[in-house]
Amino acid sequence: MEEYRGLTQLIGDIYDAAIDSSRWSDVLKSIAEFARGQAAILIKKDLAKKSGIVHYETGIDPHFVQLYFDNYWRLDPIMESYDWQVDQIASISEFLPRDRYRAAPFYREWAKPQGWIDAANAVLEKSATSSANLIILRNEASGMVDEYMRRRLALIVPHVRRAVRTGKLIDLSQAEAATFADMLDGLSPAIFLVDATGQIVHANAASKAVLERGDFLRTVHGRLTASDSQIDESLHQAFAFAGTAEDESSRKCRALPLKSRSGERYVAHVLPLTPGEKRKAAAASGAVAALFVRKAELEAGTPSEVIRKTYKLTPTELRVLQAIVNVGGVRQVAGNLGVADTTVKTHLGRLFEKTGVSRQADLVKLVAGYSSVLVD
Repeated sequence: MEEYRGLTQLIGDIYDAAIDSSRWSDVLKSIAEFARGQAAILIKKDLAKKSGIVHYETGIDPHFVQLYFDNYWRLDPIMESYDWQVDQIASISEFLPRDRYRAAPFYREWAKPQGWIDAANAVLEKSATSSANLIILRNEASGMVDEYMRRRLALIVPHVRRAVRTGKLIDLSQAEAATFADMLDGLSPAIFLVDATGQIVHANAASKAVLERGDFLRTVHGRLTASDSQIDESLHQAFAFAGTAEDESSRKCRALPLKSRSGERYVAHVLPLTPGEKRKAAAASGAVAALFVRKAELEAGTPSEVIRKTYKLTPTELRVLQAIVNVGGVRQVAGNLGVADTTVKTHLGRLFEKTGVSRQADLVKLVAGYSSVLVD
């Protein structure tokens, strides 16, 4: 039971990292420990160019990371994992016999000086020319990759894969033009890609629904327009600015308020795309910014802060708890937050553990109890 709670916590942390990329190094450390490894890497490999980019790592000396890219990536046996399927877990010995591996320069000059004797490789995503991989390294004390390690990684890898995919949607520089639009269509929040004049390059399904209502946003000859003239002017100023932004400091997200005819409030976030993002996310389209539209929610008040501190909730757990109280069941919460049902269920399980209740109705009562005593 204790081990199960640890697994639940780790899965929740993985999905937290999808939202907050700064958590990936700590999450990778936990994954390595869970699999009885000593280091972990999230790497994207270009199979055509025989090169790779380490996006996140833990437990590896930065000097050897640099050496890897300077001299040794061409010799890495795991670079030969082209034929492995998504979620499949393999060890170095499956790419190269143990004796040959230990006689190879990659082991003698790069792996052995660090104490690494084996590594487990899991393919998270793959295309015709590239793949994303999770690699867990083992030292002499832990031994070679075994079935115990494989079983443990099999519990984790699908969640890492989903989190990496979600992270790509948040970090547009990670997305490729061929798959970007398809992934946007699967999200609940309304998302537009626009050019510097406000012309819509791409709108996902949720965005099209907003435009069909024609309430606070509409199109005029393909140009995105806000019903409020002042907001419309600010919106297009933000689009024009995104088209001229050159340095990182000028690519800041801008938030604008929107209001429907019925009085419901929304927030529009204009996120300028970097030159690299423009090439990858909308190469030939001229898109310069992404516009995210969501329903405005009140900031967590005093009762929520007390609950967070009392039960040691993470920011994501608190958002899920608030959504359960304000929105309803798992499916409705998932749609409201723009995540998968399984993600909400994972956080819900952690909420049950931390609060000591076992039903969603009890969570609502718990929040109501705090609100009735602590009034803002």
